[in-house]
Amino acid sequence: MSGSNERTLGDPIRGTRPANRRQMILRAAADLFYENGYAKVGMGDVAEAVSIGPSALYRHFRGKQDLLVTVVGEALGTMESVLRTATAADLPATIAVATLQHRRVGVLVRRESRQLSKDDRASIRVSTKRIGARFAELISERRPGLAPAEADLLAWSALATANSFSFHSLALPEPAFIALIEELIATVVDAPIVLPIEPADHIPHAGLARQSRREAILAEATRLFARNGFAGVSLEEIGAGVGISGPSVYNHFPAKSDILMAAVFRGDEWLQMEMNRAFARATDPRDGMLRLLHSYSAFAFESPDLIQLLISESMHLPEAERHRARSTQHAYIAEWVHLLIQVHPGLDAVTARIRVQAAQTMMNDIAVMPHLQAQPGIDKALLELGARLLGLAGAGLRNAPVAQATR
Repeated sequence: MSGSNERTLGDPIRGTRPANRRQMILRAAADLFYENGYAKVGMGDVAEAVSIGPSALYRHFRGKQDLLVTVVGEALGTMESVLRTATAADLPATIAVATLQHRRVGVLVRRESRQLSKDDRASIRVSTKRIGARFAELISERRPGLAPAEADLLAWSALATANSFSFHSLALPEPAFIALIEELIATVVDAPIVLPIEPADHIPHAGLARQSRREAILAEATRLFARNGFAGVSLEEIGAGVGISGPSVYNHFPAKSDILMAAVFRGDEWLQMEMNRAFARATDPRDGMLRLLHSYSAFAFESPDLIQLLISESMHLPEAERHRARSTQHAYIAEWVHLLIQVHPGLDAVTARIRVQAAQTMMNDIAVMPHLQAQPGIDKALLELGARLLGLAGAGLRNAPVAQATR
């Protein structure tokens, strides 16, 4: 990484011009964007990572935005290529291998593509839709009796399950790790869900306006941070959204980071309160796990913007608050893991956490997709998928080998 003075055997020697320099730049940029976030990475950081001067970097890319467009575009292109040659029979195995080979794709697409221009984001959406459509096509070939809406939901849910590995560095000894990834993807792809044929009666509503100016600012900032990223939103935009000037926001929050802090901590506390309610009402560990799933699904669909902030924007908090937020989120996941092991006593902690994060990421991703949010029966279908990922339906889980690495 750019902050290290140590070199590896694969590092270029300053002053040389390797034939694969462009790919080395892209690889370094992808690593830096993944680890630190696009907003915190400069062209100088990328140049330093490949041992060249910034001016040499500009011979390959016009700027940081151009770098990000290429990194995200190539990541999606790789997935399109994988799906183009995949067959219905080997779909879970193919995606499992691609997931491990390109493990950082999910974070780069989900978190960093929001930093792109409007036109570039539109292009990314087109590529993403092609990936979803091809995945659904393969699922329909694998399961001819599925309705198109069911194949579509399973496709996006399986892709989200694969993306969950992008958000952590947990691992198991091989070949057990790749087998677990394949099993999780197959669990979703082959899940017996049924969506209503007729659309449900749904009357859209905008809700009530907030009287408190502070709450209005917090709600608008949460929406904007989720859509454009913390670094891509100004106080002027937040103020305009609630009908005041940018500087007037300071009457309610000392700084933009304080707004993010309030939103993140509110989301964390909401989840903790719902977890406490689930535990208080549960009759046994399995019932408690199902109640947790239900409360998390409700939270994700009612507050998708808050979910986005908890996942992607905590890194922009001041150091002390960032540490507190991460500790709170880790503790929340640890409760899920502890409960799941009570349901499946033979399960090791890392495998349990991998399953928990797969279920949560699946719900997170589906909750922010407009065409799926409005799908009749989506809540019941997601609960069924989440339960199966956690081994709460069907025959249960087989024991997994002892884990080798965690973060």
